[in-house]
Amino acid sequence: MRIRDLPSPNQDDRPASQAIDMLVLHYTGMQSGQAAIDRLRDPLAAVSSHYVVEEDGTVFRLVEEERRAWHAGISHWRGASGLNGRSIGIEIVNPGHEFGYRPFPALQMAAVCDLCLDILSRHPIAPRDVVAHSDVAPDRKEDPGELFDWEGLAANGVGLWPKNAAPNVNGDALDLLSMIGYRTDLPLPVLLRAFQRHWRPTRVDGLLDAGTLKRLRVVAAAAA
Repeated sequence: MRIRDLPSPNQDDRPASQAIDMLVLHYTGMQSGQAAIDRLRDPLAAVSSHYVVEEDGTVFRLVEEERRAWHAGISHWRGASGLNGRSIGIEIVNPGHEFGYRPFPALQMAAVCDLCLDILSRHPIAPRDVVAHSDVAPDRKEDPGELFDWEGLAANGVGLWPKNAAPNVNGDALDLLSMIGYRTDLPLPVLLRAFQRHWRPTRVDGLLDAGTLKRLRVVAAAAA
């Protein structure tokens, strides 16, 4: 995999002795990949990511992995907050819901998969901690969204996508969301929409129907 370096000034030191144990996937949500890269390298924007993956599969490195990129913002997962210090962020070029959300091309998804596998070979990141921006900031973010192929990534060893076997955990929806990793101090529909975007993308309505409850149980069991 060839990676092109385009360093961003928007970075700093990670917290001392903090392991890199999360991988956060985003979409750029801008009208072009170049516009996104320009913003991620703009000191006035004060945002960045470790990598950007273009729609043709080209991979750019903006921040070295041992440094902290500024991609997740206010974020929470599995009881931790301020996740930039412990995570690697990948921005995946897509106009997003604001500018004409569309499927992610096969070449792009293949490059994302290869990049993720490369990252996972270097860092102790559990499948349950390969997450969407919308998972860690469900009240603010929708990316990478319901068209992103989480199932395909998991089939190749990246992230968590359990089969719909009979669930063997109990609890109400908030209990299950907490077991997966979500914060639970937000309205339930907000949390359910984030969960559905990742693990039940055919129905993103924030409602707790029987199918969503079953899927919650299945994912919670696999994340335990």
